[in-house]
Amino acid sequence: MLDFDPRDRDEDVRDIEMPWVALRRDSGLDREEVDPRDPDDARDRDRDARERDVDPRDAFIDGLELPRGLEREIVVDGDHRYELNGDDSRSLATVGAFRVVPERDFRELRDEPSDLREPDLRHLRDEGLVRFVSLDGRDRAVTLTERGHHLLEAHRRDRSDEREQTFYAGVSRPRELSHDAQLYGAFLREEERLREQGADVRRVVLEQELKREYQEWLQEHNRGRADSDGRPDRDPREIEEWARDHDLPYFDESVHFPDFRIEYALDGRDRHQDVEIVTDHYRGAHAAGVARAGFKCYGRGGRGGGRGFDPRVAEELFR
Repeated sequence: MLDFDPRDRDEDVRDIEMPWVALRRDSGLDREEVDPRDPDDARDRDRDARERDVDPRDAFIDGLELPRGLEREIVVDGDHRYELNGDDSRSLATVGAFRVVPERDFRELRDEPSDLREPDLRHLRDEGLVRFVSLDGRDRAVTLTERGHHLLEAHRRDRSDEREQTFYAGVSRPRELSHDAQLYGAFLREEERLREQGADVRRVVLEQELKREYQEWLQEHNRGRADSDGRPDRDPREIEEWARDHDLPYFDESVHFPDFRIEYALDGRDRHQDVEIVTDHYRGAHAAGVARAGFKCYGRGGRGGGRGFDPRVAEELFR
């Protein structure tokens, strides 16, 4: 998320119309009517069928010793015993990676009717590993309980790996719940794009994890000092260098952070894609900041729909 207060407003500035790209394929999105005889649409359906065995949640169970198969197995965590299968493991790890995931995003993974996938989430709830939270309207989202979080942490394969996936429990920012619930939908869009290029997604890093690393670095010289007033002593040159080392934009005397970062491997190299969630009308300096930061942007447009836009449009308006 960029370093600005979204409640700020610029006076006498035009709203910026962004070109939208549908994020999900559900019927709730506003879209042009497609002729069912369209050969391009038929090719898309064929591609969807070929890729149906690819599960974007797989990246989040890499490094976990949890069931992968169809049948439920007994999983022990201290005094607790759970019955989980591969789908349960993937859903649990995915919820932990993004902190909060809309229930509908799980239902759409395999283009199945909604009632076929709901029992899996209800099972995790009945096991005490997740809970449901209300979103806008009739929608609801899933988040880990402390027991769910503990289960994931207890079943890591390598606890010394600094680049392992971080997991979270509960809702940390109730006022930002609607915003945070859009992260996984944006990930699905980006994961599909990256996979088509041959990329292998390794993990996601949320904004708060990036900021936590930044704050730890800022306070490094104050740690353990009784006479410290808590103010960081880093100068702008050092901060800019830190941002450059972490491939984060630095301008207006601030480091700018995306909502999340996707780390992946492609052609034998480690790479990443930074993603930002925005509204469908961005104003003034906010839109210019998005364009300048260079993040891949997605926003919410229409009923229940997440969509993506090209921030270069904003850049053109503010040159």
